[in-house]
Amino acid sequence: MTLLESKVAIVTGAGRGIGREHALALARAGANVVVNDLGGSLTGDGADASPAQEVVAEIEALGVRAAANGENVADFEGARRLVEHAVDTFGRLDILVNNAGILRDRMLVNMEEAEWDAVIAVHLKGHFAPTRHAAAHWRDRSKAGDDVRGRVINTSSPSGVFGNVGQANYGAAKGGIATFTIIAAQELGRYGVTVNCIAPNARTRMTESAFDLPSSDGGFDQLAPVNNTPIVVALCADAAQRITGQVFHIFGGAVNMLRSWSPGDLFARDECWDAGELLEELLERLPDGAAPAGLVEMLERVGGTYTPK
Repeated sequence: MTLLESKVAIVTGAGRGIGREHALALARAGANVVVNDLGGSLTGDGADASPAQEVVAEIEALGVRAAANGENVADFEGARRLVEHAVDTFGRLDILVNNAGILRDRMLVNMEEAEWDAVIAVHLKGHFAPTRHAAAHWRDRSKAGDDVRGRVINTSSPSGVFGNVGQANYGAAKGGIATFTIIAAQELGRYGVTVNCIAPNARTRMTESAFDLPSSDGGFDQLAPVNNTPIVVALCADAAQRITGQVFHIFGGAVNMLRSWSPGDLFARDECWDAGELLEELLERLPDGAAPAGLVEMLERVGGTYTPK
């Protein structure tokens, strides 16, 4: 109960799945938690306050304070009210876990504009807006002389860092979140804030709607949502102040710190390439072609499949 004792955290999308586990884990570590959840469907439609309220009750049963919040994180003013709710209720904000998300999977040739816009809004803007208002809070505290130890944990996805058929909207948003993490870490370090990101694997209502996932055999469940919470709690600790701008891929008990874009194969000459000569060089160096290794192959290795709608 002492690792995050008296810290104040916001977890978005905390009514179910991975977000719920994050909220409970932070509370067990001693943090007071604002449980944000619009309570909508997988596609982002509708609203229901009960999931957030139920998680609040679970947290309070642990002897920690909690508050339910139903703001839409994709709404800029709603995100501002969310941060204000935490500060007004608990006096400050220390931790922001951006987790809320929706799915509107579709093959690219069939995807509607609304399906693209909705997913980009909830995931990408839904990370930007709360982080922007939390950052302003921490900047003001830092300028006032406070010893700020702010923490932002963002949520990418294997689809965002490895790619996945049928999820151009979702994967693009999640890839953007990974880059957003790196830039936000560069900008907010001066105020005492670290920004990191996870790319979780879990059996949730979101993934079960898109993937045919193997069920637990009664032993260690590699796809249990709770597997993704230890790295979040660890990164929120004061001792993790020098770990920032990183993306962690989690699968079961494996936590893999990913590398961002880095130099790969180099095709260089002392003058501008001729297109035909460059093509010849590409074909010589890549006789078998080149294509990204996708999430589909990874899922097949663990017994699951993806079925785009």
